Amino acid sequence: MTTTRPLRADALRNRDRLLAAAEEAFATEGPEASLNEIAKRAGVGPGTLYRHFPTRQALQTAVLKDRIERLCARAEALSGSRAPAEALAEWARVFLVHARTSQGMGGALFLEELEETAGLGVDCHAMIEEAAAAVLGRAQRAGAARSDLSPADFLQLVTGIALTTARDADTGQAERLLGLVLDAVQG
Repeated sequence: MTTTRPLRADALRNRDRLLAAAEEAFATEGPEASLNEIAKRAGVGPGTLYRHFPTRQALQTAVLKDRIERLCARAEALSGSRAPAEALAEWARVFLVHARTSQGMGGALFLEELEETAGLGVDCHAMIEEAAAAVLGRAQRAGAARSDLSPADFLQLVTGIALTTARDADTGQAERLLGLVLDAVQG
């Protein structure tokens, strides 16, 4: 039986720097960003990158999983610190940014017809829907959101905005559309 030992502190720092550099590179250059350039941005050699992430797919998967975990944690934090309507609106904005910036990478992963949930080891769609359900449900219980709106509906509306405005460098149109959706949600 093999056991996985926890990473040493320096290896963990290198992994975190690689993830940050990869997230930035994928956001600016797309899913085909140079892995050697990512290693260089992280201040490590290519060998270190490949020890942590043996393939481009493994690196993309790790970046996407990290983004989704942060997105879900943000929903929880907002639910605990903001009024229900404010938490819902703020999380919708955070989700919109996520959907707009993750679109190309997520598409690249899913085009590969990967195993369940792109090899992430978790069901990311379910995680996001659960986060949306928590924020939306709280707003619905407070009377700050329509009771007939499902978490899946809400996510589809925001994702639709992300898809239709993805090529717009100016986020003004996306924000305006999200404002209209939020007005309808509070209907």
